[in-house]
Amino acid sequence: APSRYAPTRDLQLSQDRASTVLASMVQAGFLSQADGQTAYDHPATLKGFGGSGSVNYVADYVSDGLESYTGNPRASLRVMTTIDTNMQKTAEKVIEQALARDGKKLNVSQVALVAMTPDGAIRAMIGGRSYRQSQFNRAVQAKRQPGSAFKPIVFLTALEDGLSPDSLRVDTPITVDGWTPKNYSKTHKGIMTVRDALSKSVNTIAVQISEEVGRERVIKSARKLGITSRLRPHPALALGTFEVSLLEITTAYATFANGGFGVLPHVIDKVETSAGSKLYQRQGSGPGRVISQRALGGMNNMLMETVRTGTGRRASLGNRPAAGKTGTSQGFRDAWYIGYTADLVVGVWVGNDDGSSMNKVTGGGLPAAIWKDFMSRTQRGVQISALPGRYEVPAYATGSVTGTASSTRTNGDQGFRTREERRAWRPKQSHERRSFFDRLFDF
Repeated sequence: APSRYAPTRDLQLSQDRASTVLASMVQAGFLSQADGQTAYDHPATLKGFGGSGSVNYVADYVSDGLESYTGNPRASLRVMTTIDTNMQKTAEKVIEQALARDGKKLNVSQVALVAMTPDGAIRAMIGGRSYRQSQFNRAVQAKRQPGSAFKPIVFLTALEDGLSPDSLRVDTPITVDGWTPKNYSKTHKGIMTVRDALSKSVNTIAVQISEEVGRERVIKSARKLGITSRLRPHPALALGTFEVSLLEITTAYATFANGGFGVLPHVIDKVETSAGSKLYQRQGSGPGRVISQRALGGMNNMLMETVRTGTGRRASLGNRPAAGKTGTSQGFRDAWYIGYTADLVVGVWVGNDDGSSMNKVTGGGLPAAIWKDFMSRTQRGVQISALPGRYEVPAYATGSVTGTASSTRTNGDQGFRTREERRAWRPKQSHERRSFFDRLFDF
């Protein structure tokens, strides 16, 4: 790729290539011997970066993909990208501050961030802490275990089969093919809604649901959402044990933010020659609807609850509807937070290149804090909008005494879900009946 010779990637290789080109120009008569010698004696050097030089991760990503859009033209090109320079600078600043504050204490040396609009236009990309120290783009090239950040894909598969966020499952020990998954809390909480199971990241129920719908179907759902990395139908698939890139998993969540349509992530918007001749103009969107409207409403309902009362509480944006999911790999080697509003989808990963453990960093900790800081700065002044999709709230959650009423609400007003709210409408019943009902729904 052309970026192979970029001085920001390998200065010595770039200078060697320049010397070869100079010699060829002198030999062909395009450059005098004296001018060629002068240029050879004064090779180009790098000017110091401002900040971490994160924009160079974007430049490499653009360069590596450019040939597929334009062939291999010999003319100079002008490339218009989807990057928002202010957003890129904000991402760089937020990450620098977070690592300066917590990096050493938490044993976190690297971070990656991807921000895109719900249609897949990449607005910011951070591939690592410092481009000068490492040109490896962890947002695109690194494959790491997403942990529980993969669980929404499992639950989505079941929602498409008719599961409701208010459907009940039992958090109890389960063994599949000789493997017994453990919850992070090392405890079991009994009967709960699948909404609570996802928001509290209960491993046993995620595995139950994966087994119910079938692992191959979970993989099929992942493919529809843009996951292209290798996945195998192992029982632990539900817990995110197979490696993916940050760009892939962020793209998958963009489908939840845009109303259920498939996404093709992109950073190149237009390419033309220096003379103004158009070589490429982005048109169209993606593969169309990949999530049903019913499943979408339930998914956003559940992921909003994760931010409201679950493992993503630290990412709350107050009165701005937001949804997301935390992820932590075994041994605290990777921690993720992938979240979104109606306008922006952002994925954050933290960890170490050598795979060493962090100091008990979970997705709901440093990644969620970085996500919230970035979103708070970039969403300031942006109109507040509800997330797409509508969720049919069951009768018991709307205050119906008869049990026949229901209501439909947008994903900015999801109805009664806390104990206090449920108690406020609870109908009078006999002591025996109330006792069972209360135990069943955790009043």
